[in-house]
Amino acid sequence: MNKYLTYLIAIISGALGVFAFSPFDLWYLAYISVLGLLFIAKNSEKKTALLATLLWGLSFFSLGISWLHVSIHQFGGSPLWLSYILVVLLAAYLSCYPLLFTYIIQRFKVTSVVIFPVIWTFTEFLRGWLFTGFPWLQFGYTQIDSPFSGLAPLFGVEGVTFFVMWASAVIFSGISALLKTPRKLPIALANLAMLVIVGGLSAYSSQKFFVTEVPEKALKISLAQGNIEQNLKWDPQYLYATLDIYQKLINEHLGTSDLIILPESALPALENQLQSFYKALQLAAQQKGSEVFIGSVYQDEIQGKLLNSIVSVGNIEQPYSSDNMMRYAKHHLVPFGEYVPLESLLRPLGSVFNLPMSAFQNGDEIQQPLLAKGRTFAPAICYEIIFGSQLQKNIHTNTDFLLTVSNDAWFGDSIGPWQHLQMARMRALELGKPLVRATNTGITAFIDAKGKIISQAPQFKQTVLTTKIVPTKGKTPYAALGNKPLYLLALIFTVLRILAALIKRKVMKTAV
Repeated sequence: MNKYLTYLIAIISGALGVFAFSPFDLWYLAYISVLGLLFIAKNSEKKTALLATLLWGLSFFSLGISWLHVSIHQFGGSPLWLSYILVVLLAAYLSCYPLLFTYIIQRFKVTSVVIFPVIWTFTEFLRGWLFTGFPWLQFGYTQIDSPFSGLAPLFGVEGVTFFVMWASAVIFSGISALLKTPRKLPIALANLAMLVIVGGLSAYSSQKFFVTEVPEKALKISLAQGNIEQNLKWDPQYLYATLDIYQKLINEHLGTSDLIILPESALPALENQLQSFYKALQLAAQQKGSEVFIGSVYQDEIQGKLLNSIVSVGNIEQPYSSDNMMRYAKHHLVPFGEYVPLESLLRPLGSVFNLPMSAFQNGDEIQQPLLAKGRTFAPAICYEIIFGSQLQKNIHTNTDFLLTVSNDAWFGDSIGPWQHLQMARMRALELGKPLVRATNTGITAFIDAKGKIISQAPQFKQTVLTTKIVPTKGKTPYAALGNKPLYLLALIFTVLRILAALIKRKVMKTAV
């Protein structure tokens, strides 16, 4: 095939993959995108295959993370052209992982449909781990509203991604057998039969509930969406206006809601500087019988660490104080957004490395849950919700809800917040726990234990979303075991394939 046609297929199939994610939600396009990648990865000319894979990755990631330019340009002070260049540079880095996938396929002449997803799982693991990881746009997220969502409580989003790659490889091998090697058609049909079986089991699993609801522990929760514009959020002159907005939203629901939740860094000043506000709120909430979780920027008075945190106010057993033990400190920080790697070298280079509040330190990976009205919440702040394994490690036997607070005002009216919400939904489905999501400008939502949205507030509107939500007890297989079953399965597939290849080689030598 003409190499330029191959490059065109790479660019188109890469771009199509983005439309499988929210807000487009055309989940079937994930398979078409992966089919395009497999086609170019198996191209007979190695150089063409590698270059086409690079183009696939640049197309997929540049379009998929294009929303990043909003924060770089509008709030980092960089020219528009530079913001787009930086997005493409990040996309080029992320494209290295599909490149590694194609290189391994070419180097070892991989043909087995079960080894394709094994290699992809390996490269995706690296993408989510190296340099603190950036596991955005994993194809498993696209399947949350598909018939195959039932795989998530079993194997997590990585397992669903494995399935997407495996299913695409089965389809690819079937097409190849029909067009090129009819003698391999029986094998392709056997693989297709196995795919149908696994797909059927997934559909059955999606109807099966691994956890049970506990109606008597239901809570009436209010999520306050202040809708503070990002260009005003850290303006000292707007601080008191922000305090007034949130005090009004809180007061409207004190005594009528069990718990009121404010978004990430809701009050744009050090918590240490707002002690009178917090202590007055503690007294009012305690008198009205409500509790409040507030996204807070806190300076640790002992170690001096600046923490992006969630603090509990109004709890009778542990009343608020500046050294409150009822606090969660964000562990997984955003590189360049919340901390700057190689800070002494990069900060002097320009405003893009000096975004507001980019000097945080991280909390522990595993922390105690937050408590409200005797219910336990496993928290994650903004970016952390994309790291499923971290949240899975913080699930306890008595965990009732998942909680995430965020401020997606950084990304304006882009596709970024919708992708972010989709990832939060996947956490609820994986772990079998309802999730509450409080954000500054949207998308604020309540999500049930199957990842379905119960109620959702409109974006860019000052409002409070209130719902009575029922917790669950028990654990999904993924909540109990994490990624261990998936990695074990990948290892078994690899060993069996190697043994089969060795046996085949020995038989051929004997025949000769």
